[in-house]
Amino acid sequence: AGRLTAGDVDRITGTFFVEGPSAGRALSSFWTLLPLSAVIAAAGVVADSTATVIGAMIVAPLMRPILGTACAVVLARRRQIVLNLVLVTAGAAAVVAVGFLIGLTQQLDVVAETNSQVAGRISPRLIDLVAALATGVVGAYAVVRSDVSDSLPGVAIAISLVPPLAVVGLTLESGAPAQAAGALLLFGTNVAAIIATGTVVLLVARFRHAAVLAGTPVGALTGRTLAVVIGSVLLVAVPLGLGSRDAVTEQLAIVAARPVAEQWAQEQGYALDDVLVRSG
Repeated sequence: AGRLTAGDVDRITGTFFVEGPSAGRALSSFWTLLPLSAVIAAAGVVADSTATVIGAMIVAPLMRPILGTACAVVLARRRQIVLNLVLVTAGAAAVVAVGFLIGLTQQLDVVAETNSQVAGRISPRLIDLVAALATGVVGAYAVVRSDVSDSLPGVAIAISLVPPLAVVGLTLESGAPAQAAGALLLFGTNVAAIIATGTVVLLVARFRHAAVLAGTPVGALTGRTLAVVIGSVLLVAVPLGLGSRDAVTEQLAIVAARPVAEQWAQEQGYALDDVLVRSG
């Protein structure tokens, strides 16, 4: 892949750190694009439109502070870690609020039982963590390699950030807090995975060493910091594992119920369309 140069260090920190003369411009861009992407995502979920939701993923600027957190962790820049995490948290709260407000305009509840966009985001499993980890690797690699930065839009589509938050707001307004919690877990899974894999990729790419040679401020990276990053991934893996177990249990129940339902339907002169599990 080649060694990182001082120019690479300047490019990465200039893009993902909120500092210097460009800080104001970066913040204004973030807070302009984020509400717009939240509206697009919430509207796409309400309309049950996959294309619209994908559009929101591309517009959403949340990937920047998340990858910025990984960069800051590698360089042990505590102020940048805090600033980027505050942006992620505040941005997430803003998207949830937009989703809630759009939910107020709808006469019908926007819940999993009636909307496939919601249903696909409220029951994250371990496979979602695997996908998020792989996507985080691609995102971090695109940060390191400027010649493959064109893949970042694909990363934005592959990793679901704004749509789950819109689902949180919509389902909270619809009186379905359990579904909101599931969508929030999906968002947290993706954030933890991106930060963890981004940190690992940047360390392997010797981003920290290149920053020292470039004269960029670098703090003391401790094992405790890395433990927190890895621990966050393990923390979300627990409920994801439980979700995967429940999903397997439901599929076994469906497999067992289908022949019984088909036999009954044939006796009554009906054709079986589908078998699914609800509320256990």
